[in-house]
Amino acid sequence: MTNNFGFGPSDPDDPNNPNDSNSNENNLPDFNELFAQLSSFGLNPQTLFAAANSAGSVGPLISPDVLRDVARKFISSQGDRPVGSQDVTDSQVALDIANTWLDDATNFPALSRSNLPAWSRRDWLDSSVANWAKMIEPLADGMANALTNVLKHENGVDAEQGLAAVAPIMRAFMGSLIANQLGTSVGQLAVSITGANDVAIPLFGASEARLIPENVSKWAQGLDIPIDEVRIFLAVREAAASRLFSHSPWLSEYIQAAITAYGAGIKIDIDSIQEQAERALETGELDINNPESISVAISSGLFKPEQSPSQDAALEKLEMILALIEGWIDYVATKAVGDRLPSYPALSETLRRGRATKSPTQQLFATLLGLEVSPRKMRECSHFWFEVESEIGLAGRDQRWEDPALLPRSEDLADVTKFLSSTIVPDDLSGLL
Repeated sequence: MTNNFGFGPSDPDDPNNPNDSNSNENNLPDFNELFAQLSSFGLNPQTLFAAANSAGSVGPLISPDVLRDVARKFISSQGDRPVGSQDVTDSQVALDIANTWLDDATNFPALSRSNLPAWSRRDWLDSSVANWAKMIEPLADGMANALTNVLKHENGVDAEQGLAAVAPIMRAFMGSLIANQLGTSVGQLAVSITGANDVAIPLFGASEARLIPENVSKWAQGLDIPIDEVRIFLAVREAAASRLFSHSPWLSEYIQAAITAYGAGIKIDIDSIQEQAERALETGELDINNPESISVAISSGLFKPEQSPSQDAALEKLEMILALIEGWIDYVATKAVGDRLPSYPALSETLRRGRATKSPTQQLFATLLGLEVSPRKMRECSHFWFEVESEIGLAGRDQRWEDPALLPRSEDLADVTKFLSSTIVPDDLSGLL
């Protein structure tokens, strides 16, 4: 069976087969074929080879520079209005109001006022790009290792020495592929999020609250609600997220650990992928002569390997923490606003509809990890925080963020009282003061 996809060997009966012992003593993969396949993904093999040669088999796979360049191109195509003095003033006023309201809704204190309460789209990108690369790095590493293992399997143990030279190329290939995909997704985020922490993922060492005025105006379009009210509504959510992330520094490593666990479990079954490719070719879903068709097939998950139980557990862990973060922000923001904003029900409904159609953050995780964080799960977690506060008070609710062991699993959401009685909260409250 001829392998038209993946990086396996050519037809062994082909007299020109480079893997034949007469033509390739070391039984190496055909570099010409490998480079041709890399080119079909829109990647420059020579550039990859140079990158692999300089980086070797260690060092980061995902280049923040590549990620930044791809994201900047997307932002430029959508426009990027610089921040003006009025934007700074309006954002600071909204954040000051938001923090005043939040003081009665959470035990996490406000951060000191930032001298940059407003960011442009590019400001947010440039400040977050390094942490995006670091967060998704384990996924690229897992996929690169899986590709290298496929080569080892297909070419035999005698090729081990030669494949040591191919491994860095696989790493550079996978790093470039994911950097380009991630760059586009982060660019989409930059033109849609309304604040520095609006993605509900800790991306900054100091999670200061900031608004993105251009996106705030875009979000408010067509609502027939005063822009000042819209700005305050979004500022409350932004300030709530910044307080949570600043006082739960373990969250960033926790999320990356889940992605690392998922990446480590990636395995590629070349026979299964070949079968999928052949079916896609028969149905017209894939055109092997059309590089764009190949890229679309990969991006849509056509050749996604089956997940192992350990990967399922990693994704469940990741989905739960993202839903708990979003649910906490949602509940605390609602509590903080109370009846202070007449337009709050309409604004909340607009936000809810946006979630139902997938936010850019959800799309990013769905594309890269196949992770679907359902709006229903977020609503369940928002109600969970309401029930926790009803049972043990506001301080006890926030104290749950002291340690991941104090947070619920999915099955715990159905019986909050039972969950709370099964966990012990430390006596030391100093972390919240």
